[in-house]
Amino acid sequence: MNLLEDLSLLLILSFHCLLGTATAKLQFVTCGSVIKLMQTDYKVRLHSHDVKYGTGSGQQSVTGTEIQEDVNSHWLIKAPTGKVCLRGDLVKCGSIIRLEHLETKKNLHSHLFSSPLSGNQEISCYGDDKGDGDSGDHWTVICSGDSWRRDDSVMLKHVDTDVYLGVSGSSFGRPIEGQMEVVGVRSSSNSVHWQAVEGVYIHAPDTKHMHAVHTEL
Repeated sequence: MNLLEDLSLLLILSFHCLLGTATAKLQFVTCGSVIKLMQTDYKVRLHSHDVKYGTGSGQQSVTGTEIQEDVNSHWLIKAPTGKVCLRGDLVKCGSIIRLEHLETKKNLHSHLFSSPLSGNQEISCYGDDKGDGDSGDHWTVICSGDSWRRDDSVMLKHVDTDVYLGVSGSSFGRPIEGQMEVVGVRSSSNSVHWQAVEGVYIHAPDTKHMHAVHTEL
């Protein structure tokens, strides 16, 4: 094998190595990505809209919807208040994040109010139109391994009150008829497991390039 052939083989091997590394990274959830979250037991997607709770806090309601294409199920992954996570950085297991509802710019939130249907802890969206809220917007990502894989189920534990983001199994009537109640619960039951599904996943394989991976929204 001559020098030119050696160089060609080296380039091919290097390309495949880089491609394999990039593909592996695409399997993870990253900061700055906009995703949908599906509850793995009830198969509903985490959802919100500009509809306020009629009881409890009166804040923006959070529900679960079976409609895959609903634009109100998009959530932006952000760092906790006052912190920074770089776009494309892997979300580490055990790290704290915020989830900003893309349409209304409010953050996934919880606090010591009772949920309207089941009497569990209320989950709402809170904050201003700049995505600013308070410590009630902070969630710990509980997963296996080092980082949040898109094909794994995870739990989101509320930092202030220690409840898990879950689904009660109860459904609302009008004006959000058929949508399921999303709640905070104390036990890590099947109803608190979520998986990242459709979305726009930001990927940074190195410091010089940025890539966005789109899946069906």
